[in-house]
Amino acid sequence: MVRICQISGKKANNAYSVSHSHIRTKKMQHVNLHKKRIWSLNNNCWIKVKLSTKALKSIYKNNL
Repeated sequence: MVRICQISGKKANNAYSVSHSHIRTKKMQHVNLHKKRIWSLNNNCWIKVKLSTKALKSIYKNNL
């Protein structure tokens, strides 16, 4: 299952975990995804989407 936001297109980021002795090991920074039901004004029905919290906040802010 791919962890990608269906609205904004955000996905995981490659990063390093740096220890106290400065040894770097690779890690993944995943997107904070949620499965939500959103009411569609065009279709007058509920739509299930997998979206990030940032996209959810922008949807509520802009009343989409």
